Amino acid sequence: MNRERHILGISGGRDSAALAVYMRQNHPAIDMEYFFTDTGKELPEVYDFLNRLEGFLGKPIDRLNPDRDFDFWLAEYGNFLPSAKTRWCTRQLKLRPLNQWLKDDLENGVDVHSYVAIRADEPNRSGYKSPHTNMKVHFPLREAGIDKAGVIDLLKDTDIGEPEYYRWRSRSGCTFCFFQQKIEWVRLMQEHPEAFAEARAYEKTAEEHGSPFTWSDSESLDELAQPERIAAIKADYEKRRARALKALRPNPLSGRSEPTLDEIYGADESNSCVICHK
Repeated sequence: MNRERHILGISGGRDSAALAVYMRQNHPAIDMEYFFTDTGKELPEVYDFLNRLEGFLGKPIDRLNPDRDFDFWLAEYGNFLPSAKTRWCTRQLKLRPLNQWLKDDLENGVDVHSYVAIRADEPNRSGYKSPHTNMKVHFPLREAGIDKAGVIDLLKDTDIGEPEYYRWRSRSGCTFCFFQQKIEWVRLMQEHPEAFAEARAYEKTAEEHGSPFTWSDSESLDELAQPERIAAIKADYEKRRARALKALRPNPLSGRSEPTLDEIYGADESNSCVICHK
């Protein structure tokens, strides 16, 4: 009988955490290995959340650190910032460490069962699938019919709650995530000014090396950080929020009174990293 491994990637967001909770509660006999691929550019709130989750799971979450850090790969890619079109950060800092972690076992015939946090209300997402035939991918949340509200309930019921950064940001816990909205860049500047300053420095270096990409569409962080621009971004956010509030259907069961950032900006939640998605 082939040896088996069961792995579950923790992104630092709500969906993968809820999946870990679900598996522990419903499939306690599975000897699950939890892992987190650490880009080295994570918000501090992510590490706080991982610690809380470890306490509930009663098992460590393996931190998979890339053999080369963000700065190395930035130089390798000619100081071109990662973007939605060139997601080298996902390839090199998320998928590469995972593949290295599993490589020997997969080549030696071990069956690896990977549990992926795709919800029932995400019919268009497929997640990361290894080309290796020994890797089997499972979607327990989707199969159990658990949607976003169900995910939030799972975390609420276990007192783990959500990552603290959801207070001011959606999407991933990656500090420089290029999928974040402009209002989130403004909030990063307010919540973690040192991280925003680091992002600006990377952007300046990229510009000096001829990169066409900025972190945020169509403007640099220098431009975005101007007081009048910040005021305009905040005003636009409030206008969109008011519109989304009107469209929000009252649901006494969920108790939700605020639209999400995705709802406010009409963003497609499936348009995100295949591995660091919430």
